[in-house]
Amino acid sequence: MYKLINSCSKSKLIPYSTLYKSSNWVSNEISKYLGKDSRSYSSSESSERETIKYDVVIVGAGPAGLSAAIRLKQLCQQKDADLSVCVVEKGAEVGAHILSGNVFEPRALDELFPRWKQEEAPVDVPVTSDNFWLLSKNHAFSLPSPFDNSGNYVISLSQLVRWLGQKAEELGVEIYPGFAASEILCNENNEVTGIATNDMGVAKDGSRKENYQLGVALKGRVTLLAEGCRGSLSEKLIKKYNLREKGQGQHQTYALGIKEVWEIDADKHQPGSVLHTLGWPLDQKTYGGSFLYHMKDRQVAVGLVVALNYQNPFLNPYEEYQRFKRHPAIRPLLEGGTVLQYGARSLNEGGFQSIPYPVFPGGAIIGCSAGFLNVPKIKGTHTAIKSGMIAAESAFSTLQEGLKMENYWDNLRSSWIWEELYAARNYRPAFEYGLYPGLALSAVEHYILKGRSPVTLNHGKPDHEATREAQLFSPIEYPKPDGAVSFDVPTSLYRSNTNHDHDQPSHLHLRDPTVPENVNLPKYAGPEARYCPAHVYEYIPDETGNLKLQMNAQNCLHCKACSIKDPRQNIEWTVPEGGGGPGYTIM
Repeated sequence: MYKLINSCSKSKLIPYSTLYKSSNWVSNEISKYLGKDSRSYSSSESSERETIKYDVVIVGAGPAGLSAAIRLKQLCQQKDADLSVCVVEKGAEVGAHILSGNVFEPRALDELFPRWKQEEAPVDVPVTSDNFWLLSKNHAFSLPSPFDNSGNYVISLSQLVRWLGQKAEELGVEIYPGFAASEILCNENNEVTGIATNDMGVAKDGSRKENYQLGVALKGRVTLLAEGCRGSLSEKLIKKYNLREKGQGQHQTYALGIKEVWEIDADKHQPGSVLHTLGWPLDQKTYGGSFLYHMKDRQVAVGLVVALNYQNPFLNPYEEYQRFKRHPAIRPLLEGGTVLQYGARSLNEGGFQSIPYPVFPGGAIIGCSAGFLNVPKIKGTHTAIKSGMIAAESAFSTLQEGLKMENYWDNLRSSWIWEELYAARNYRPAFEYGLYPGLALSAVEHYILKGRSPVTLNHGKPDHEATREAQLFSPIEYPKPDGAVSFDVPTSLYRSNTNHDHDQPSHLHLRDPTVPENVNLPKYAGPEARYCPAHVYEYIPDETGNLKLQMNAQNCLHCKACSIKDPRQNIEWTVPEGGGGPGYTIM
């Protein structure tokens, strides 16, 4: 791979742009290291993939993947073992694709790095206040806060992940940013043996450009998938091995989170102040809410989360977010400020009922790929870190002691993750009955039953099935952006630092290209033009005046909402060329 020359160093993560070299250069660098460490390589002819073998291959340099890598190396130090570990990351650098609220519960970090404060983790703004409002169009009503955020911190998860990446490299983990895992590799026994990265330098028409480079096969004795919510490879393996049915059994349900980081006036800034809201601008049948977290350096994280099981095809989550910022209780805080960054990401809301069996032949699924988000807490980072640690301990036992990887499932169910998610299991499905019944049922769960309800509620329809026909609704007239607190999509997209090479095959595939014009447009009024927060999808007239779907894949924020919400599940999200996508730094 391109980073082999730094594999044993403690250097900082190197962006993809500085690593991209020719195939011959790569082969030469690989040959220098043959026989020099515990890895092994094979590269026959230039037309075949180069193969690098590791003990553990991890897909995704997020909190789960990096924590797994770190824990593996910690165990190697403690037990005098030597396991080779690599992490492949599709973002141009570690943290580039990481977006989260984020009020951070340090419980798992305390276990992973007991001295994280002394080691200067970017976790330094303690929560100082915790408010919960119910919004109407013009008013805000204070409610008792169900969140216990004492001892928690307001952070940037992308910055914390960068710190974890540095710690992983110091321990000897090899991290390859800018490479997208596009394929699962299996042996003749149908066991996963690793992943392959996609080819680089392929033109939109499928031809090879001058900088063409074959993808690389990363073989692992154990493969861990930590791709985040709706991971493309994870979803394939969940279906391939029927893992959802082997686990808790219910389908996953999702939400779309839209977020900005603002820099506001110093006299308005209250470091550590936390606010959550329910109600307006969403209707009473649509689950969701907002968050507003005061970070350091006059920065405020502002976001809206909209459950993707909404019924009205005319609802536009991006425009609902712009409306939210105009609320008379929110707008004064933002006026005079500056938006520093914008982004969007889907999140798992299925919780306990939707956890798949996380072990497949040859590895396991960890973090948000498996869906460990605690919905009433609105937190998943601490459970992602812990799941990575548990999986690492199981992988270590598998490789060093001959135990089975299935121990991960057993250890997961005996951990505080399972206890926490079980107690929180009925909050999200309670809102299937509407806003106010959901609040009432949640209050009973929280204050009276305390998670010990004798029943477990079921989720409603899968998100894509929840969309109802357009004829049952009226179009929603959203106000035009004012340029002060609300903005159009192109302006926001620019703030996401999103970049893809335009001359590459689209990573968004239509299973049936006739569905948009024959089904989605006449029946649902073309909802893909509204649920995407980046204008990837738009209907434009062709030469005869008929509307046709155009996909602007270069705009993609990698939020995955399209693969979730499309009414016919006709959109397949695959990874683009490595290094493409958003470039988050403070999200």
